[in-house]
Amino acid sequence: MEKKKIDEYEPGPLPSPRPLDRFGFVKQEVNNSPHGLTKGKSAYEFEREERRVRKWRKMIGVGGSEWKHYVRRNPRVVKMCIRKGVPDCLRGLVWQLISGSRDILLMNPGVYEQLVIYETSASELDIIRDISRTFPSHVFFQQRHGPGQRSLYNVLKAYSVYDRDVGYVQGMGFLAGLLLLYMSEEDAFWLLVALLKGAVHAPMEGLYQVGLPLVQQYLFQFDCLMKEHMPKLGEHFTQEMINPSMYASQWFITVFSYSFPFHLALRIWDVFLHEGVKIVFKVGLALLKFCHDDLVKLPFEKLMHALRNFPEGAMDPDTLLPMANSIKVSRRLEELKQEYDKKNGK
Repeated sequence: MEKKKIDEYEPGPLPSPRPLDRFGFVKQEVNNSPHGLTKGKSAYEFEREERRVRKWRKMIGVGGSEWKHYVRRNPRVVKMCIRKGVPDCLRGLVWQLISGSRDILLMNPGVYEQLVIYETSASELDIIRDISRTFPSHVFFQQRHGPGQRSLYNVLKAYSVYDRDVGYVQGMGFLAGLLLLYMSEEDAFWLLVALLKGAVHAPMEGLYQVGLPLVQQYLFQFDCLMKEHMPKLGEHFTQEMINPSMYASQWFITVFSYSFPFHLALRIWDVFLHEGVKIVFKVGLALLKFCHDDLVKLPFEKLMHALRNFPEGAMDPDTLLPMANSIKVSRRLEELKQEYDKKNGK
């Protein structure tokens, strides 16, 4: 039987209308969270948000024309503003500017179209199989073979052709899906390239290569950091035979986009694109610190449940991110990388 590409399928029926949050996700039946996205904004909050947007527009200029100049003059201001959160209406453009993907796109006109239309990928059937598992509760991706799923297919297929050594791995869908909620297919593709090939920060392609070599390195580094920052918890995890591969792999592979609340994932991504992967380590450590006193009392089964279901308070970006940003890891991460490389004969 001849294989079909997703473009050859007819779109399925539109899903039944259901209430959506402000990001486009189907609302949960019960939402008592103080950070639930159903809550209306006061006039003061609207005005404060408008002032913030105006400030950001001045920083980036029309179409990003002032961005590089502003960053050179005010790097600390930029860092502080990004850590406070990029305005949602400007997120797509700002992410392209801070990741370096806008420059890559401008240097490669027509390449994305070539990859999508004229090239074939050995991963096409795997991509089609996995597409419905990516943000299934978001309205953009719910229609079978609809516009969202087609865009996601195109980006992932194009990348699997662009970098055949990496090809396609399931976790990549969450990165591409998140990006597509804020930018066009072509922009999302080049941002994926910028991340995996290392346009600004260290390349991430090792997260998805055979054997997941970068995941193994990151988990080694995280385990060491956790035991250094929280020795009592580290000892308890050792006694209960808990290691980071059992709970933290997805944190690195999807940069918290897989199972964490979307409003928190976005704030993490703001910092991640500007400062690099160290924010994943810092957020992971902050989560464990937040829950430390409870985690040290739990036996194995309850520990595993707790490490996959953090309390509501820990999911507040205005609580978690300041805690994460107070943890210094840069120098120690480099030392641990050298230790890991030596240990593995690199």
